[in-house]
Amino acid sequence: MAKENLHRSPLRMGMMLIVPFAAFAWWWFDRPFNPGHIAWLIGFAGMLAIRIPHHSRNQQNAVEADAHDISERLLLTGMWLASMVLPFLVIATPWLDAFDYRLPDMATWIGVALLVPYLWLFWRSHADLGRNWSPGLEVRTEHELVTRGVYAQIRNPMYAAIWLGAFAQALLIQNWIGGFAVIPAFAAMWFIRVPREEAMMRRRFGAAWDAYVARSGRLLPRVGGPFP
Repeated sequence: MAKENLHRSPLRMGMMLIVPFAAFAWWWFDRPFNPGHIAWLIGFAGMLAIRIPHHSRNQQNAVEADAHDISERLLLTGMWLASMVLPFLVIATPWLDAFDYRLPDMATWIGVALLVPYLWLFWRSHADLGRNWSPGLEVRTEHELVTRGVYAQIRNPMYAAIWLGAFAQALLIQNWIGGFAVIPAFAAMWFIRVPREEAMMRRRFGAAWDAYVARSGRLLPRVGGPFP
C-alpha cells in the first residue's frame, strides 16, 4: 500500500534560522566583503530558487518505498552542515578563521565560472525529473524511469551538478571547514548513497533499468567503455 510522504526536509526551516543568524552575525562582527563569498551566496540563492519549488510540490507525492534509515539521515545531515551551515559561519563570523587557506586570485574566478554549469545542470535535472525527484531515497507510487533530457546520457546529472558546486565552494570559500569539507561530505554521499539509489531503481524497473544502464554513464556521458 502506498503511504503519504510525511518526511519534512530541513531545508526551509533551516534557512529560516541560518539566514537571519548569519545576517545579524555578519553585521555584529563587521565582516569585510569578500568577492568569493558573495559569489557563493549568489550561487546558494540560485540553488534555493531551483530546489524549494520542487520540494514543496513533491512533498505531496505518495511514496511506495523508501530507505530513510540512519545512514541516509547521517549522510543528509553531513551534507546539510557542509554545504549550508558551515559556509555561513565562515562568511558571517570569525570563529573558523584559523582554518582559512589562500589560493591565487584565479581560483576565485574558476569557482565563479563553475557556478554557471552547476546551476544550469541542477535546474535541468530537477526539470527533467519533475514529480520523480525526492530529497531522500524514495520511489513514489507512480514513479517513472526518466531517460529524456540530460538523463538521456547521464544517470546522475544532479549529482554531477553538485560535484561542480562542491568544487566551486572549495574555491570560493577558502576554509578547510566551511569550504573544502563539502567535498568529502559529498564524496560519502556519492560512494554510499548512489549504489543504494540505483539498486532501488533496478528493483523497480528491472530490465528497463538494465538497458538504460547499458547505454548511459553514471556521472559522465558514455563514450566507448563504461564510466564509474
